[in-house]
Amino acid sequence: MEVHRELGSGFLEMVYQEALVAEFGIRGVPFGREVSIPVRYKGTALSASYRADFVCFDSVIVEIKALAVLSGTEEAQVINYLKATGYEVGLLLNFGSGKLGFKRLVRSRNVLRLSTENQ
Repeated sequence: MEVHRELGSGFLEMVYQEALVAEFGIRGVPFGREVSIPVRYKGTALSASYRADFVCFDSVIVEIKALAVLSGTEEAQVINYLKATGYEVGLLLNFGSGKLGFKRLVRSRNVLRLSTENQ
C-alpha cells in the first residue's frame, strides 16, 4: 500500500490515519472517518458504541493499527464492527512492522471467513 511505502513503520496510528485520508482523497475513495457504530440489544440501541477508523464505500470497515505484532484482540474488534453494522467486509491494516500487514475479514449469512493475504 502506498502509505506504508511512503512512510514505512514507526509512526503512531494517527499519522497513518491522516496519511490514509490524503491517499483516499487522491484516489477518489469515498470514506467516513472515525465513524460511530451503534450497538443494539434486542432492537434497543445501547449507550455503548464503537468507533471505526474508516468506513469506505459505505460498506467496508477499515481498521488501522501500528503494532509490532497483532493479537487476536484487533481481529475481534473488526469482527464486532461487522456484526454491529451488518457489513460483510472488514480490513485490518497494521503499519507497525517493516512490511504492511493486512487481514481481510468477510461476514456473510452470519458466517465469518478470514482471508489472510499477509500477516
